Amino acid sequence: MMGSPRWSTTASFTCIALCCVIAAPIVQASVEEDWKTLAGAETTYKVLTEGSPDDPAVEVGDTVTVHATGIVAQTGKKFWSTKDPGQKPFTYTAGGGVIKGWDMGARGMRQKEVRMLKIPADEGYGANGFPAWGIPPGGELNFELEVLKIVGKDGKKKRGAAGTDL
Repeated sequence: MMGSPRWSTTASFTCIALCCVIAAPIVQASVEEDWKTLAGAETTYKVLTEGSPDDPAVEVGDTVTVHATGIVAQTGKKFWSTKDPGQKPFTYTAGGGVIKGWDMGARGMRQKEVRMLKIPADEGYGANGFPAWGIPPGGELNFELEVLKIVGKDGKKKRGAAGTDL
């Protein structure tokens, strides 16, 4: 009698396991392709929401206002967010005033752009961590940043390519 061949349970499991082993590197490669590197830093980033190419970009010396959420990578625990009740957007000067991974990861961002940063310990709070915020020694960080406003080095609000206020 002709019919479909019967596979043993072991053969079926082996086939499924083999497919997973072959597919896993392909899936991992496509996931990691979304993360970009930065010149002069170990921090990597992924763009979650694109900024307009017509909008100005963050440069050293600019005063930048952002929404920011920080998470300890090892635990997944949020340690700070400007979006929490009672908090407000954070303003800093690009080129200093924040940890290196954040500073480097925000450069080039445009108005309304959102990025996720993966910050290694040595570009975050280092070997000592920041225990008061729950960041362990050697803690790696994930930061989501959204650029709300950019004021140029000259103190004037940067304008888009069409000359509109941002």
